[in-house]
Amino acid sequence: MPLTEPLRSRRTPSMAEAQFRFHDALNDFLAPERQEVAFPHRFDRRASIKDMVEALGVPHPEIGRLVVNGLPVDFGYIVRDGDRIEAHPITDSANIPGGAADSRTRFALDANLGALARYLRLCGFDAHYRNDIDDGELAALATTDERVLLTRDRDVLKRRIVTHGYFVRADDPRDQLREVVQRFDLAGAARPFTRCSRCNAVLEDVDKAAIAHRLKPLTRRYYDTFRRCTGCDRIYWRGTHVQGIEALVGSVHCHDDADDGETAWEST
Repeated sequence: MPLTEPLRSRRTPSMAEAQFRFHDALNDFLAPERQEVAFPHRFDRRASIKDMVEALGVPHPEIGRLVVNGLPVDFGYIVRDGDRIEAHPITDSANIPGGAADSRTRFALDANLGALARYLRLCGFDAHYRNDIDDGELAALATTDERVLLTRDRDVLKRRIVTHGYFVRADDPRDQLREVVQRFDLAGAARPFTRCSRCNAVLEDVDKAAIAHRLKPLTRRYYDTFRRCTGCDRIYWRGTHVQGIEALVGSVHCHDDADDGETAWEST
C-alpha cells in the first residue's frame, strides 16, 4: 500500500529520522541487513534526498524513481523528519542518453574497464576509454559527450554532473560484457567488427591493392578482404586464430548477419 503519512517516533529534539527502503538491484549497494527491508536513518542537518541516498551507498544514476510518503519526488527534495522514502531502480531506457538503446548508444569507461571497452568495440559500440583518465575528466566527458558512464567506482557515479551511468557488478570482463548488453538491451543493436578495438574509430573497407605493401607475404597471398581503421590506420582482415572473439560475440547474441558463418578479423 502507498505510504501516505510521515513516520513518527521518539528521538532527541536535535535529531531527525527518516525511513528508507531500496528495491531490487539497488540492494547491491547495501549491507545484507538493509537489503529489501525498511530501515531508519537518523540525521541532524538539512540534506537533499540525492545526498542522503548516496550517503547510504547508492549512486543516484542507478535510481529511476523516488517516492516519499506515497508521492514521487526528484533528487532535489529536502528530506524531512518522519519521511518514509522508497527508491526504485531504473527499469527501462531512461538511463540512456536519448532514451533508446541502439547502435548509437555510446559509453565512457573508467580506467579499470579496459578489457570491457575492447569487447564493446568488437561488438561495434562506441566505447571511449583511456587508462590515464581521472574521475573528474571522465564524468565531464560522459556528460558533455552524452555517453553512459560505466565504472567500478561508485564514487564516480555520485558526482552531481553525471546523469547517465551504471556500476558494473561483474569482475570478469566477459561477464561484464554480458551484463552491460543485458542491462541496456543491446543485443540486437550490435554491429560486430565495425570499430577498431585499439582506438575505437570506425573501420572502413579498403582495396587490397592500396595496402598490399603493408601485408605479410602469407596474408597477402591468402586474404582478399580488408578493412582499415579511420583513426589509427590499423589494417584488419578475416583470420583463423581469433575465432574466440566470435564465440564471445555470439555468447551475448551480438549478431552481424553479413558476417554470419565467417571467421573473425585479425589485424596488424
